Amino acid sequence: MIEAVLYSLLAGAMMPLGGVLARAEHVRPFTVEQALVHFVIAFGGGALVAAVALVLVPQGAEALSPFWAVACLLGGGCLFMLIDRTLAKAAGHRGQLLAMLADFVPEAVALGALFASGSDAAPLLALLIALQNLPEGFNAYRESASQGHPGGKTLKTFCLLALVGPAAALLGHLVMADTPTLLGALMMTASGGILYLIFQDVAPQAPLANRWGPPFGAVLGFGLGLFGHLVTH
Repeated sequence: MIEAVLYSLLAGAMMPLGGVLARAEHVRPFTVEQALVHFVIAFGGGALVAAVALVLVPQGAEALSPFWAVACLLGGGCLFMLIDRTLAKAAGHRGQLLAMLADFVPEAVALGALFASGSDAAPLLALLIALQNLPEGFNAYRESASQGHPGGKTLKTFCLLALVGPAAALLGHLVMADTPTLLGALMMTASGGILYLIFQDVAPQAPLANRWGPPFGAVLGFGLGLFGHLVTH
């Protein structure tokens, strides 16, 4: 349980750390090049793909029949589509924070359950959550700053969001670990939602005309996730 809490807390801490890195752009006398911003966004997308392909889908599908695995995947996509449409109507700082929590919370719940079951995939999932939270925090801070929100207040909010991770991990550790079917359904639902977010929000922001670095960021993000998978297996 202590491992689950610590790993989820470290993964969640990447959100405020991403905000600190984005804030440095406004403190320094020059701005971060646009290509770097797109690279960071693509890197987070690659980490999200790695989480789906290497942990969430393999672990989730193992506990479900093929029909229910696909049904939960499609249901997750529909659920996140509804969330995305709702947030679009209430666009702004609050919507960005809810969007970050949309993939972080179910992943943290799954993380706690995996630690409870002693799965070798638990540390890998924690690494992938951290890899995706850093660019998400970076991008969310930039968008928040562009809307005129105070930077200090935004970072405090990010720190509070990081504490949601341990709470979700405890829920997974104490409740979901004994219900593998429910845990598998959660993982597949989260996978469908993450895939929706990748192609709706992340991928469209990554390309940059006449620049080839940002797409490689997605490859690098997935590559780091693959490295972690190979090391733990």
